[in-house]
Amino acid sequence: MIIETNCEKETYDLGYRLGEKAKAGQVYTLVGDLGVGKTVFTKGLAAGLGIEEAVSSPTFTIVQIYEEGRLPFYHFDVYRIGDVEEMDEIGYEDYIYGEGVSLIEWANLIEEILPEHYTEVKIEKDLEKGFDYRRISVCEY
Repeated sequence: MIIETNCEKETYDLGYRLGEKAKAGQVYTLVGDLGVGKTVFTKGLAAGLGIEEAVSSPTFTIVQIYEEGRLPFYHFDVYRIGDVEEMDEIGYEDYIYGEGVSLIEWANLIEEILPEHYTEVKIEKDLEKGFDYRRISVCEY
């Protein structure tokens, strides 16, 4: 599925709709360059799960946990990990194979440990179509 958005609200709303439909054990991977709207999308996803707490990127903690929604939400940012062994150290399997919803930013850096089934969300800019334009592909694996 390919979605084109033209403002932050549309990107947020897409995340919201996916969050509303998310089921326990669902894993989303989020891929895109810096500044494409990954955090905007993530805030929408969290809101769709019923999370009212402010959501921010867990850049220095690797995982941020939100438990007050209809399902627990585990937000990973693996941009700064040195190797996949760091994921073992934080017990990532307990989250990814648990009863919550996981979203992993920069998941392309840990492809070898991703579960067999996940949903990839890829966000891309195209400045020729405007500064706020985003092409978002959502693929099931």
